[in-house]
Order: sequence, then C-alpha cells, then structure tokens
Amino acid sequence: MPTAILADDERLMREQLRSRLEQVWPELQILDEAKNGEEAIQLVEKHQPDLIFLDIRMPIKTGLEAAKEIGNKAHVVFITAYDQYAIQAFDHGAVDYVLKPADVERLSKTVERLKSRLKAHDQPADMSNMLSQLAKQMGMSKPNYLQWIQASIGQELRLIPVEEILFFQSDEKYTRVQTANYEALIRKPVRDLSEELDPALFWQIHRSTLVNAKAISGVVRDLRGRHLVQVKGLTEKLEVSRSFVHLFKQM
Repeated sequence: MPTAILADDERLMREQLRSRLEQVWPELQILDEAKNGEEAIQLVEKHQPDLIFLDIRMPIKTGLEAAKEIGNKAHVVFITAYDQYAIQAFDHGAVDYVLKPADVERLSKTVERLKSRLKAHDQPADMSNMLSQLAKQMGMSKPNYLQWIQASIGQELRLIPVEEILFFQSDEKYTRVQTANYEALIRKPVRDLSEELDPALFWQIHRSTLVNAKAISGVVRDLRGRHLVQVKGLTEKLEVSRSFVHLFKQM
C-alpha cells in the first residue's frame, strides 16, 4: 500500500487535499500531516513514506528547504499557488505538482504519474541544485504574505483567495471580509492583517479598514470634507482617516 505525508501550513488545505486524494486514490495511506517544513522533514524521517505532498511556502522552513533536506528519501509533489514555479520544478525532476486549491481532475493526472513511478520502482530525483535556483527566483527571503483567508459564512468555512477580497473592516469582535459576491467573517483584527498582507495590494485607509488597491474606483469628498473610497461594483463607500489621506494625493 503506497504511503504519503501531507505538508501545508493551512489546515483547510490539508483537509481538502486529504479528501480529494481519498476520492482519486483510495489505496493511498496518509501517515501524518505537517504544518511547516521542519515538521515535514521530521515526519519523513519517522515514517519513511513513499511520497510527500509539500507546500512550497511554509513557515520555519519553506517547502523548498524541506525538499532539499529530504532529498531522495521520498518522491516530492509540490503544492503551490504559483503555476510557473511548479512547472519549472516538475521539468527539473520533481514528481509533479498540485495547484491550490486542489482540483480533482488535475489531481487524478498527478496520481496516475505517481502510480507509474512507484510501480516502476523509480528512485526519487536529486533536486538539490534546482531547488537552490528556484528558491532564489521565488525570492523566498521576502515576506511570506497571506495568499488565502479562511472565513466563516454562516456555518460554512470557506477558503478565499486574497486577490478576490475587496476590503476588510473590523469592529470590536469580528472582521468583515467583503468580496464582489458575498461577505464573510473572521476573528483576526485589521492590525494583524495589515502585517500579514502584501502592503502593495492592501492599503490601510483607516485603523479598522484595509482595501484592495485594485478594487478602488475613485475617491470623493462628502459635505463634511471626509475622503471616501469608492469600491468597484459596490455602492458602499469606505471612510479614509486623516492619517491615510496622503495615499490618495496623486489620484
């Protein structure tokens, strides 16, 4: 029976991948899960799995750093939101890659290739040189900004790509996550989000508001002289506090 480790710092991603692997490869035994690259290395040493599904961007040690240390101890399948990097890794010897969020059809193709390699008793490829080059190209030393937000919509927990979010707005207890089609709630305040999101994409315009710069359609002033941000596709306007008015001087 083939065995595997799942390594991703997002719990929802691990659960989704586990569920879809059960659909397309019920014989695969998932031995354990890791939340970061260091845990992934330790679990490979402990369980000696055939495969490891390894997220490229993780805390403590990145997926690339973990893959370098794992070496040929297991076949590596990269999990990534960055298609161009995954294709390059695959071309240089990684078994395959899974794009976030995991798609059943794409995952099925990955599984077929994995089965073929295991059946042929192929040894995992040595990727040390490629991994070093790839890490430099990806700028892994740069801040690892959030790519997804886990948010509640009623009783449902949903994974939302950050580029789809128009703005975040906090009150005393929750933070509202607004997209073009729906709103959701999270407990993380704007002050924490402002440190975890790419500041080039999300501008803080108020102590309780972050707005997607690409979603801004304009800025107007009301009768009281306040600056208000107009958001594409919405009638609602977001107030800009005096501390952040300078962001719109050129608009």
